[in-house]
Amino acid sequence: MRVVQIGIMGMGTVGSGVYKVLASEGANIAHKEGFKIKIKKVLALDYSIEIPAEKKAKNVEELANDPEIEIVVEVMGGIEPAKSFILKMFKAGKSVVSANKQLISNYWPELEHSAKETGAGFYFEASVGGGIPILRAIEDSLQANTIHSIYAIINGTTNYILTKMSEEGREYGDVLKEAQKLGYAEADPTADVDGFDATYKLSILASMAFHARLPVEYIYREGIRNIIKRDIGYAKELGYEIKLLAIAKRIDNDIELRVHPTMIPFSSPLANVRDSFNAILMNGSAVGDIMFYGRGAGDLPTASAIISDIIYAAQLPQQKYATFENSSGKVSPILSFEKNWETGYYIRLRLLNRPGTLSRVTKVMGDFGISISSVMQKDSQGKYATVLFVTHKAREQDMQNALHVISGLPEVNKVGALIRVEE
Repeated sequence: MRVVQIGIMGMGTVGSGVYKVLASEGANIAHKEGFKIKIKKVLALDYSIEIPAEKKAKNVEELANDPEIEIVVEVMGGIEPAKSFILKMFKAGKSVVSANKQLISNYWPELEHSAKETGAGFYFEASVGGGIPILRAIEDSLQANTIHSIYAIINGTTNYILTKMSEEGREYGDVLKEAQKLGYAEADPTADVDGFDATYKLSILASMAFHARLPVEYIYREGIRNIIKRDIGYAKELGYEIKLLAIAKRIDNDIELRVHPTMIPFSSPLANVRDSFNAILMNGSAVGDIMFYGRGAGDLPTASAIISDIIYAAQLPQQKYATFENSSGKVSPILSFEKNWETGYYIRLRLLNRPGTLSRVTKVMGDFGISISSVMQKDSQGKYATVLFVTHKAREQDMQNALHVISGLPEVNKVGALIRVEE
């Protein structure tokens, strides 16, 4: 039986997961696929599990120069030294499987160009959605479709936080501390709670789905730090849950890309995605709506996707690359970069509690072409009242301009919140 020898760079949570899954499922994989996968060398600064001494590589050259190693798994994370190490593997003609969404979203063209030069493969199913096989589904199962839209919960940390805030009525800071203790959030949670992680993943996912190069720097990004339990409670009264969504839509020849907290109706399947789970809802020209759901992170789910890529790379007679123009100088038209998208809006204002105030605010919205769907007044005792507005679809720039004028009105004490609404 053929033996495919691999190397692993990185032996943290994901690297150890790959090691454990191959140990437990190796015989089944060999039976189903007709070849064995053998880990020959592992390169890491620290080892989260026990690794035999003979498998520990002294340096990256030991992997690159070993002619028996066909495929190298990169699960180090970050930009460097991961990027340099991957390029070294490509130069040696070795295919690379990676889960490194930050690196791939920023340097995909350069990495793919290097792989092509030696005929090496570059695969990264695990970079989006953990164990959810979303990229392979787009590439190998949905070829008959033009993808129209993507609505995705692709960051488990923020979904865990928002779930706890919604179901237990707790504040953001309290739940964040809990998430850090449980290992869902890092000591520095910036990448998750400020939307960077979801932005990296959306760049990769939308590029594959829309068959176009969509760089990460063109995605509008907003995190969840300003979401408070009060707005989550008001959203529920109005029939909505708040989720951090990664949204991509194709409008004619333009594409909009955005990551931000979003109010979605209870009837949406995404509203019921709880805790650290991920879900990706897509609409295709032939298939209609289709949703993928599962664990978006963790050692074993991510290892599942990585090993799938290893098998895929090992079976191909010729490696596959992006079939769209994937180069540093090529960017498809990005609508959201101009903040010109359309969506509904939830706005919470603190207003003077006196006649005429509401009409002043709604007049400004009307001047910018913004139509009100519903108004709800809360906490109306005393000098000020909290007023909630939900609008029909409006242009983002029109809403921002209207809020700029509204915030300057003498009747307005505070603009408390602006959350986008997707029906």
